[in-house]
Amino acid sequence: MNKEFKHSPRRRTLLKGAASMGALAAAGAPAFAAAAGVADPWARAQEIQRRFATPLAFPKRDFPITAFGAKPCKLVKVQGYPTIRKKGELETQAPGSHDSHPALRAAIEAAHKAGGGRVVIPAGNWYLKGPITLLSNVHVHLQAGAQVLFSANPNDYARDGDYDCGKSGKLVLSRWQGNDCLNFSPLVYARGQKNIAITGEDWTSILNGQAGVPFEDGGGSCWWGMNPKAALPGAVHQGVPNPANPASLAEVAPQLDAATRARIQGEGERWRSDERYLPALSEAGIPPEKRIFGLGHTLRPCMVEFVDCTDVLMQGYLVINTPMWIHHPVNSRNVHINKVRMDSIGPNSDGVDPESCDMVLVNGCEFNTGDDCIAIKSGKNRDTQYGPTRDMLIQNCVMNSGHGGITLGSEMSGGIEHVYAQNIEFRNAHWASDPLWTAIRLKSNMNRGGYLRHLYVRDITLPNGVQTTPRPYKPLPGTMPAGAKAPSTGGGAVLTIDCDYAPSDDSVRTRPPEVSNVHISRVRASNVNGPDGAFSCNQIMVVLGPVAAAFNGVAGTPVLPLSDISITDADFGTPRNAEEPWFVYNVKRLKLTNVRIAGKTINTELNA
Repeated sequence: MNKEFKHSPRRRTLLKGAASMGALAAAGAPAFAAAAGVADPWARAQEIQRRFATPLAFPKRDFPITAFGAKPCKLVKVQGYPTIRKKGELETQAPGSHDSHPALRAAIEAAHKAGGGRVVIPAGNWYLKGPITLLSNVHVHLQAGAQVLFSANPNDYARDGDYDCGKSGKLVLSRWQGNDCLNFSPLVYARGQKNIAITGEDWTSILNGQAGVPFEDGGGSCWWGMNPKAALPGAVHQGVPNPANPASLAEVAPQLDAATRARIQGEGERWRSDERYLPALSEAGIPPEKRIFGLGHTLRPCMVEFVDCTDVLMQGYLVINTPMWIHHPVNSRNVHINKVRMDSIGPNSDGVDPESCDMVLVNGCEFNTGDDCIAIKSGKNRDTQYGPTRDMLIQNCVMNSGHGGITLGSEMSGGIEHVYAQNIEFRNAHWASDPLWTAIRLKSNMNRGGYLRHLYVRDITLPNGVQTTPRPYKPLPGTMPAGAKAPSTGGGAVLTIDCDYAPSDDSVRTRPPEVSNVHISRVRASNVNGPDGAFSCNQIMVVLGPVAAAFNGVAGTPVLPLSDISITDADFGTPRNAEEPWFVYNVKRLKLTNVRIAGKTINTELNA
C-alpha cells in the first residue's frame, strides 16, 4: 500500500437522547420535535425537507473542460447489450476518440485549488478514460445535450486510486453490496469531500456507463459480463469460484479456529466466488485494506459513489447503462438527489442506494431499473461501523420497473430508521413485459440482522398495479412448519416484509432482524387487464417475520416477531389470489383500517 488506510472517525450517535439532540443542533441539523414524542410523525419529514431548502453555494466562476484540452468525439454503432435481457445495437465512441479525462481532471483540480467553482461540460459527446473524481467545493455541470461516455475498460478504473495494490491496480476504498473493500473506482467518485455537486441542465444531459458495450480489449465481455446473466461461456464471473481467491480462509485468517472457518466458508467451493469471498472476509474480521479486488476480480463498480462526504447534490441529468448500483452515497450527510432520471436495465442496477447516511432527500426522480428503484442500506456482516441510515425523505417520484419500488435492505446490518415516502407513483409503465415486482419491500435475514423501524408511507398510487404472478420464497430445508405453503416473497405483493430473504446465501446466520413501526396510508391500486382477468397484484401483502429455525447462532438468542404495522385508508384493487389476499407469519399487531380488497372493506388486526 502507498497510503495509510483509515476509516472515518465519524460515528453517528444522534437522536439517542437529550445529549444527542444537543450534538445534532451543534452540527447544524434541525432539532426534531418528533423525537420527543410529538403526535404527528410527519413533522420529522417536514424538518428533513426544510434542511434542503437552501441550495448549495459555489463560487461563481466556470472552468470549461475545453479550456483544458477536452475535445468531443463522434459515435459509431456496435453490438452489445442495450439491456441485460437482450443483445442489440448500441452507440459508443468512434475508435481513436480523444480522451477528455485528463482535461476534466485538470479542470476539477483547478476549480478546487481556486477555492471552488463550476466545471462545465458543454453539449456534445465526451469520452473519458477514467472516473470523474470530485473535490470539495466543486460543481460538475453537464449542459443540455452533453453526454459523457465512460470507457469500457476496467484498467481505467484501477489506474489512479489511492491504494497501490500491485497487479490488482491502484484502487479506491469502496463498498460492494454492504462490505468495504479496495476495488475499481466508481465512475463518479468522491471520498471525504464537502460541498460537491454533479448536475445536468435537463434529461438530455447524460452520464453513460456503457456497461453493455464490449470491453475495449476486444475480449468480448463487458461490465455486465462480470454477472452471471451476461457472462461469456466458461468465463469467471462473480458467482463462480475465482482461482485468484485462496483455497482456504486459513491463508488470510489464520487466527480463526477450524470450526469458525468452516462455518464461514460453508459447504463446497462457492464461498470462493468474489461475491461470497468479500462477505466471508468481513465475517472473518479481515480489515478492509486487505480485502483487495480490482483487476483479476469481478466486482463491478457503482456508477456514482460518494464515501464520507457532506453536503452533496445530484440533480437534473439522465444516467444510463450502469455497471452496478447507480447512486450509492456511503457514510455521508446531507445528500440531495433531485430530478434525476435513471434508465439502466442491468444486473443490480438499483437506482438510489443510500448506505449509513444521515439526512437524505430524494425528490422528483424517475426510475426504470433492472433491480430495486430505491434500496436503503447500512452494511452487511460485521461492517456496521458507519451506523444506520436515518432521516430520509422520498417524494414526488415515479417508479416504472424494478424489483422493489422502495426497498429497505437487504444489506442493513447497521439498522434503518425514520424513513418517509409520500406522493409516489408506482407507475409500472411496462407492466405487460417488465413489471414492477413489489411497491414497498423490506428485506433482511438471519445474517444481515439489524433493525428496520419507523417507516411511514402515504399517498401512493399504483395505476397499473404490480406484478400479478407469484415469485415464491425458497426457505432452507426444514425451516418452515410441515405442510406450510411457501409465500411469494419475491414479487407479486404491494407490500412485502421478508425477514428470511435469500437464506441460502449466508452460512453464518446469527443475527435476527427486528422490524417495527411500519405505517402505510392512502394507497390506491388499480387493476390491469390480463388474459385471465383484471388484477392489481397477486396478494396485497406478504409479511414474513423472522424464521427461528433458520438461526444457527447462540441458543436462547431472542427471535422477535414483527410488530406495530398498520395499513390505513387503502384500496388495493383485486388481487389474483383473492382467496388468500395476504400472507402473515410471526407478526404482532398488524392492523388494517378501512382497507378495500376486491371491493370489500376490511377492518381487522392480524396476529400470527
